[in-house]
Formats: sequence, structure tokens, C-alpha cells
Amino acid sequence: MSIQWFPGHMTSARKKAAETMARTDVVIEVLDARLPEASSNPMIRELRLARQRPCLKLLNKADLADPIATAAWLDYYGRQPGVKAVAISCKKPGDAAKVPVLCQQLAPHRNDNVKPLRMMIMGIPNVGKSTLMNALLKRRIAAVGDEPAVTKSQQSFDLSLRQTIIDTPGLMWPKIEHDADGFMLAASHAIGRNAVIDEEVAKFLAGILLARYSALLAARYKLDPAVLDAVGVVETVARKRGCIFKGRGGELDLEKAAMILLTDYRSGALGRISLETPVTRAAMLAKPAAPTVVQEAD
Repeated sequence: MSIQWFPGHMTSARKKAAETMARTDVVIEVLDARLPEASSNPMIRELRLARQRPCLKLLNKADLADPIATAAWLDYYGRQPGVKAVAISCKKPGDAAKVPVLCQQLAPHRNDNVKPLRMMIMGIPNVGKSTLMNALLKRRIAAVGDEPAVTKSQQSFDLSLRQTIIDTPGLMWPKIEHDADGFMLAASHAIGRNAVIDEEVAKFLAGILLARYSALLAARYKLDPAVLDAVGVVETVARKRGCIFKGRGGELDLEKAAMILLTDYRSGALGRISLETPVTRAAMLAKPAAPTVVQEAD
């Protein structure tokens, strides 16, 4: 199964973002710390490089990610020119408060009332951009929800006389080249459910958990990872959590079990988990990408 999701409003959002970036000093790209590269929109990189804009990469939800993997990603991004990376949780006011200071370091020439620092928040849906905006402004100005594509239009605010910031809608790209990226995005709820099959996404997630976080699986669901494959994990979760259809002779409700597994991962109930590392990313990119057909979602 290939996952593609590019709602129609994102075409106009990309055009608007390109226009705004011409008047921006620093691009703040919010990523999901559990899958930093899979959650990085290649169009954002193209736009900022065309305008030669420095980038502050925020590895958000770091409290849910594997700290060893996060450290490896910070080192990876730290070696890229014009890029500064930091791991944060936008839900922590202290973490959010660091952002303008870090942006100022990337554009030290924009630091007075005549030339205020102009920052632009970008990223894919549901990575925490609106939460960051609310924390920076210390009031609720952006809608927040555990659904992708909540924000639909740009919003501009003054943080001070010397700093302005623009929040932009979550922006996907037209074609996800690697199937694994689509599954990682779906597992982390960055893609609308209308574009995915939860059971397939849960099996993908279970495969990663078996390979890298089997102890967390065993602790959460009281199962033996050594004797299970990905399908077996979902089936075992169904049995352990009572996901059984009534009147069907004990038939397992695998869709319900899939949502339990996905929700436990998304909420951090399973533990601190990262779906990719620089090493696994390099291995994936070394494989040829499967051809996909792009369909625009409603």
C-alpha cells in the first residue's frame, strides 16, 4: 500500500508561503523528533535555499522520542550549512521561549526597530506549529487539535518591536517518494485518516517496534516478541485488550486493536520511540523508491 495525501488547499498554501518567504529572515521548520527527515517537507528546503534563508529546525515532541536517536539527528543537522537544530517540546513554555533567541543568532543583522527580525514557522500538518505559536505569544491565537491540517491560513504577529513571526498552514508535498515515509507519517498522525488503512499502518509500526523496541512492546502488552511477527503483534493486542466482535465466534477486531497500538505510540504510552535514525534513513534511501500514483484528497 502506497500512502499519498495532498489536500487541494495546500497548492495555494505553497504559493503563499513562497511569497512570504521573500520577506522573511529566518525559517523555523517544525519537525516531529520521532521522524525528523520523514516529517521534513522537501518543498520547504527548496524554497528557503532559493531565497538563501537560514533555518532553525525544531525537533518537536522530543519528550516522546528516543533520546539517543534525537542526539544523532542533532549532530546530523548540525553539520548542514545555514542550519541550526534543537530538540524541544512546544508544550513546555521554557522550550518555546528559546526559539526567538536562536533565530536571532541566525540573523544577527536584524535586531533593531528599523529592521525587526522576521520569522516564519513552517512544517507539515500536526507537528506542533500552532502549539508553538500559542506558547510564544502566551495566549491562544492558533487552533490546536490532534488532527492534521487544522490551520488553513497564514497569521502574522509581533512578538516585540524587534521581532515578528508568521504562522503558516501545514504543508505536505505532492508525492511521497518512499513508502516507509508515508507509513511513518501516518503512524504519527500527520496524514488524514481518509488516506490510510489503520490496520496496515499498525502492522508497519509493529515491525519497527519488534526490531528496535521489543522490550517496550513486551512491557506494555505482556507479550513475547520473540515468537511474533508484525501481524501477530496486532492480533495479540486484540486478544489482550478484548477487541473481539460479539456474535462472530471470537473473531478479532483488528481495526480496533490497530488504533490501540497507534494511540499508545502517539501518546507516548508505549515509551520514548523514534521511527528513524540517520543510519536507518541512509539505508532506506539506498533502496530504489517504488513508483507511486498521486491522488489529490478532498
